[in-house]
Amino acid sequence: MDFATILGLVVALAMMAGAVLVSPGASFEAFIDYPSIMVVLGGVCAATLICFPLKRFLQLPAVLRKVFRSRPADVPALVARLVRLSETARRDGLLSLEHKLVELDDPFLVLGIQLAVDGTPPETLEEILRTEMEAVAQRHREAKAMFEQMGRFAPAFGMIGTLLGLVLMLGNMDDPSSIGPGMAVALLTTLYGAVLAYVVFLPISEKLALLSRQELHAREIILRGIQGIQSGDNPRVIEQRLKTYLPRRLRADASREAA
Repeated sequence: MDFATILGLVVALAMMAGAVLVSPGASFEAFIDYPSIMVVLGGVCAATLICFPLKRFLQLPAVLRKVFRSRPADVPALVARLVRLSETARRDGLLSLEHKLVELDDPFLVLGIQLAVDGTPPETLEEILRTEMEAVAQRHREAKAMFEQMGRFAPAFGMIGTLLGLVLMLGNMDDPSSIGPGMAVALLTTLYGAVLAYVVFLPISEKLALLSRQELHAREIILRGIQGIQSGDNPRVIEQRLKTYLPRRLRADASREAA
């Protein structure tokens, strides 16, 4: 569970709720208007459907689950695992790693080890694994692009809803006492659009970009480790090479894991 994402949303909503509570005479009921919600959410979903295929749009719940349930890769443990695999390959031969595949839970690592065990030429192995990395990066970019577009659309539909409300209000000027409440309701759609854009859609887009960078970083380490294993490098050389991908404060952790 990604507590940073949850904490950020909770703090943002709590600050806005606190601002309402400390305002004299304010109430939460004044900030709820269902037609405004329909205009903003419905407009954002409709515009996003125009931009992206239906199949991709329907994957939004899965993307949101990834955002809230993401767990960054334990890179020191990954380096240690690759070092242990290199020690096994150096001691018992490359084919001995085939029996280790059932112990691995990373599909990308399994693919790389299987290619190495099958005797795939180093150039072909790197080409296949980098193509896999690029395919993953492309899927991540598409998911990020959807939330970016939704972040752009939300304020626009908030303004559209406000204009609709103003038109309806100005068309009914018989009762001057209704102008104030009508103006307040008209402005709610702008508020909804801004909150959705800058509290939900755009931050989630940036979180997806961060998760993508973390995953590709881990896969780059796996690729380099498999290349070292395939070429028969000394496990200590592989360890030192892979530890260069880690911050200095985590390099000791990787050494302890490998030991």
